[in-house]
Amino acid sequence: MDQTLQVRQAAADLVAAFANNDTARYFACFSEDATFLFHTVPQPLLSRRAYEELWASWQADGFAVLGCESSNAQVSLQGEVAIFMHDVTTRLNVAGETLDLNERETIVFRLHGDRWLACHEHLSVVSPA
Repeated sequence: MDQTLQVRQAAADLVAAFANNDTARYFACFSEDATFLFHTVPQPLLSRRAYEELWASWQADGFAVLGCESSNAQVSLQGEVAIFMHDVTTRLNVAGETLDLNERETIVFRLHGDRWLACHEHLSVVSPA
């Protein structure tokens, strides 16, 4: 399979796991040394473990993903690294309140053997035109 298609499939698997609130499958899409930069969190998360701990605390407070859709995807291959950029529309339950978010995301994938794993994720708000 073409590497661009492999990256698109890895991203689709990640988004599907997130959309289905499938915690184990979602975090399996990331390398252990993955880093995360979210506009909703005051500091970068410097490991998958740090994000997993934050995720667990969100879930304890009633957080759940209700749905997520990806659009306008672009892939840039850079050797054994790939940059995946897309627009993402997400519906969340946060402490009993439903939130609809429109964001832009960059996910950097790195080839691990024959599998593309996310090693960095950057989520930002979509600026009004």
